[in-house]
Amino acid sequence: MSAPTLGRVHWDSLFDDLEGQLAAEWEAERAARDAESERLRIARLDLRARLRHLCAANIEATLHLVDGAHLPVGLRSLGVDWLAAVSRVPQGARVPSSMLLIPMTSVLGLTLDHGSMLGSLADDTNGGATTLRERMTLGFALRDLARRRLPVQLRLLVGDDLHGTIDRAAADHLDLAEHDSGATRRADAVRGFRIVPYAALAAIRVQGAPTL
Repeated sequence: MSAPTLGRVHWDSLFDDLEGQLAAEWEAERAARDAESERLRIARLDLRARLRHLCAANIEATLHLVDGAHLPVGLRSLGVDWLAAVSRVPQGARVPSSMLLIPMTSVLGLTLDHGSMLGSLADDTNGGATTLRERMTLGFALRDLARRRLPVQLRLLVGDDLHGTIDRAAADHLDLAEHDSGATRRADAVRGFRIVPYAALAAIRVQGAPTL
């Protein structure tokens, strides 16, 4: 091989090496920028955005409530200040599933699989746009139950559960006609009336998993 040829090969090799180093540096800088951008995005991420993903995917989870309850559920809907979920019933059990309305103030946390947890971190391509349902307050949802005359079980933060039918739902409390579980609101079945503040509720259970 002649001297000029050797020189050309040398320079080609050198430039190839420099190009490789430059490409590696650019890639490292891009990866660093992407990582920093992701850290900033996660830092701004709120719980509502993650719950929106989990509810949209009907993720199964265990809800931990402030009264000490651990409820296995399938997440369904998100409101202004509440979650809607369907109770998970063991396979073969002769117990009907039920819908649960959970005030956000009674939720201590959720247990779910790692894949679902990571999935809830995904970027919201809709820019956090809320659905009409997400604008519904707990009182609005309870007024719908009252309108449909659906029997409910009220799980309280303190004290025994209450069974009955919601007669009306106001801004921060409801009126409950108390009757036995499984009964309908007939005059001869009602044994009393109670005013219950929303702040006293850990969960509202409705048999049969109706939709909101």
